[in-house]
Amino acid sequence: MSIQDWRTLLEQWEEEGEIKHVPEEVKKEYEISTLMMDLEKEHRYPIMQFDNVEGSDIPVITNILGTRDRFGKAMGVDGKHVAEEYAKRVKNRIEEHKIIENPPFMANSMYGDDIDLYKLPIITHFPIDAGAYLTSGHVIAKDPESGAETIGFHRMQLKDKDKLGISLHSRQRLWEYFRRSEEKGENLEAAIVIGVHPNISLGSQAAIAYDKGKFASIAGLFGEALEVADCSKIDIQVPAYAEFVIEGEILADVREKEGPFAEFTNYACHRSTENVFKVKAIHYRENPIFHDLTPGYSSEHITVVAIQREGDLLNALRNTLPNIKAVHSPLSGCGIFHCFISMKKIAEGQAAQAIFAAFAVDHNLKMAVVVDEDVDVFNEQEVLWAMATRLQADRDVFIIPQSMGMGETLDPSTDELSRTAKMGIDATKPLEGFSPKIEMNMDVEEAVKRLHKYTK
Repeated sequence: MSIQDWRTLLEQWEEEGEIKHVPEEVKKEYEISTLMMDLEKEHRYPIMQFDNVEGSDIPVITNILGTRDRFGKAMGVDGKHVAEEYAKRVKNRIEEHKIIENPPFMANSMYGDDIDLYKLPIITHFPIDAGAYLTSGHVIAKDPESGAETIGFHRMQLKDKDKLGISLHSRQRLWEYFRRSEEKGENLEAAIVIGVHPNISLGSQAAIAYDKGKFASIAGLFGEALEVADCSKIDIQVPAYAEFVIEGEILADVREKEGPFAEFTNYACHRSTENVFKVKAIHYRENPIFHDLTPGYSSEHITVVAIQREGDLLNALRNTLPNIKAVHSPLSGCGIFHCFISMKKIAEGQAAQAIFAAFAVDHNLKMAVVVDEDVDVFNEQEVLWAMATRLQADRDVFIIPQSMGMGETLDPSTDELSRTAKMGIDATKPLEGFSPKIEMNMDVEEAVKRLHKYTK
């Protein structure tokens, strides 16, 4: 089995007891997402597989992307270092793809009148949602000008047996490719893949130039050429081991109401580009497993974005500040609004430099906190401790007013022009004359490990 096939990981997680099965019937409406949000409140993040979903013989699996350790497993590193590893590998682009003939997803196909999206266990997640939503789908399309492919998450509302509402409201690559296609009076061919390796999900978030394909960056995460296969009805290639592939096109000059939808900031988003995806074919593997990504303020919805932001910030900051140690975009900041930066400060003023460099990289960022290297940015309590004991607000807080923000539908605190204030916090200690931090003796730390068994 290929290392690029997510089933390789699923088998390992099954053996390790990471996947919890629910054998009794669950409803498509609300039950799965309600259970997942209950687990979220308890800070528990198991992979859940629902083997008996109402009206379907296809099991639903969720929370595949819910923890850093799972992304770490996918790349063979400790979860705490996954952003660091991503930052290194994403730059090592591998342009050549490997074509797989007779890919597993071609085992079963629907064409013409047989196309029926209702046969897929597409879930209705929250009462605020406009209907059932496909949440884990990666949409793949090509730039009509350069031919560069893009891949990324987009929410898709189930409209009919062969129709999805899709929003391109990120206004990034797919939106621009569609705009170029529509300007020519043409539909944009696109494919949706469901059930792919976490490296593909993470690499799909890579920030690269619009005339460069994302597949080469994803291949860099694997360290080998990306294995792809041709679609049957459209001129698009897709990851060869996807569980489901939906072929179709985004229609030019057609708009239909879509939304609202429960977004990652824990607010309902009514904003939508109201595009329409028309299905031409559906393919799926033998004994397929349907990946549902719990939307709203969930770890699976946020973690993949947070890791990508951390990696991109690490690469950008280290261009001018080589002593940056780590970057963390915490769940509490929706993985996008806040970041914690640790550094070995060797000159006063470097913390401020890091703050303003971070704001320049990501316009969505609202708060950047810089701490010393002895503070673990992945431990929010330690960051808050540094703010409590190393910060004086009158000299260490920087406020930047009326900056570009995410927009009031996702961040209701922004103004009517989607402007936000940004806050930088220097929570580093002075280079000289500061009280020493209490530290334990490392030899004793090692010695008392033998006593830990009595505490369990």
